[in-house]
Amino acid sequence: MANEEKRPWTQNRRFEFIEWKLFWEGGLNRSDLETTFEISTPQASVDLRRYRETAPHNIEYDGVGRTFRPTPDMKPSFLKVSADRLLLQLRALFSGALPRREIWFRDLPGTDIAPDIVRHVDPNCLRRILDAIRTRQCVEVRYQSLTNSRTRIIAPHALAYDGYRWHVRAWACDRDDFRDFVLTRIDEIKSGPPADFDPADDLEWENFARLELRPHPGLTKDQSLAIERDYAMNDGKREIDVRLSMAYYFITRMNLDLSDLPPARAQICLSNIDEVRRAIEEAKAGSKVRIQKRKSRASDQLEP
Repeated sequence: MANEEKRPWTQNRRFEFIEWKLFWEGGLNRSDLETTFEISTPQASVDLRRYRETAPHNIEYDGVGRTFRPTPDMKPSFLKVSADRLLLQLRALFSGALPRREIWFRDLPGTDIAPDIVRHVDPNCLRRILDAIRTRQCVEVRYQSLTNSRTRIIAPHALAYDGYRWHVRAWACDRDDFRDFVLTRIDEIKSGPPADFDPADDLEWENFARLELRPHPGLTKDQSLAIERDYAMNDGKREIDVRLSMAYYFITRMNLDLSDLPPARAQICLSNIDEVRRAIEEAKAGSKVRIQKRKSRASDQLEP
């Protein structure tokens, strides 16, 4: 990474591309640079020469195949090697969220993903929500819950994704508490008055819980070892920090609240689920106290 700051961003980007091709595809040639970055053959040659000067121990030239290959002890300097990132890019490509040009494979490996039911958020709705978060304004929405459809005034302060749906975390003006509202259930939205709330009172959002995941106790030793590897567990457990307001979604999405699932179906358990539930309830209660104190102070200031 030496002298990277003195090099133009575009040059560093092309060096990252060179290392990507070397690491993930095992080689590249000048035409790869020319096609991907729409540069001339002389510029591609300069890039390769400069990269070889910068990282000579990473690259070697195969005269027979007229291809640049990685050395056996290649250590990328411009590429942050991440299998998770690459697989996420492939998933984004096949779900339509990422264009083909953003994936640097010359020929894509055989890939497919299980169908996902996409919930499309209205861009105008999201734009107004983001503006309300930025300006601390309320919005008036017509919201379709599972029980009814009615107009509500909410004061958004954050966005949250539960693994399936996007929510807006907001102060519910009619309930005097903080709640999640599914963005796709908002079918009308318009500007509202300035928001009279403090996001810091949302203790479920502000505070985190540490989830302790372990293999399900009903699994055999070999099954437990497989699960430990699947979930990158250390010493038989995996700890994950999650906002209290998001813990419920994680727990239900992973079926951690279903004690009657067969061990092979459940695979993992949340060893401290009772502790997490207590933390959520304590945060809810703490928020109510803070909100009441704030309203009392506001009331006292209005008295003559």
